[in-house]
Amino acid sequence: MEMVTKAEKEQIEGRLTALIANRTVLSQRIAEARALGDLKENGDYHAAREQQGMEEAEIRRIQQRLSSLSVIDEKMSKALVDTVFIGCTVRLREEGNGDEDLYKLVGESSTVMPMDYVEVTATSPMGEALLKAKIGDVVRVNAPRGMKQFRVVEIL
Repeated sequence: MEMVTKAEKEQIEGRLTALIANRTVLSQRIAEARALGDLKENGDYHAAREQQGMEEAEIRRIQQRLSSLSVIDEKMSKALVDTVFIGCTVRLREEGNGDEDLYKLVGESSTVMPMDYVEVTATSPMGEALLKAKIGDVVRVNAPRGMKQFRVVEIL
């Protein structure tokens, strides 16, 4: 089961709504391309059909995903200020070199990467390590370049 915030769920539902609304546009594009004649060598027709197939697959994938989502109660995560939950921004210090960075635990990463913190999905190795960690805990992350350890310094 995937956990997301209410805002993240609304973003996913917005994408689904946009894809469903685009069905009529694609159908019209296919009809116009079909009217041009020979379908065997009609690039516009084949491109429109391919796009229609990809968007229909995306609609089914999003609908399946929405059916298994769990929306977290952000009030609960705010009440537990000493524990990391989805939606929390956390200051971590890397053990060994002392570098500090801000990380935000999210259910789904946004399309635009923020400049002031790093987004970490709850299903990633870092997200799984951070989930339910407390201030002062050292979390171990099995990263592609080896095991890394981070101390939870602050939950914002």
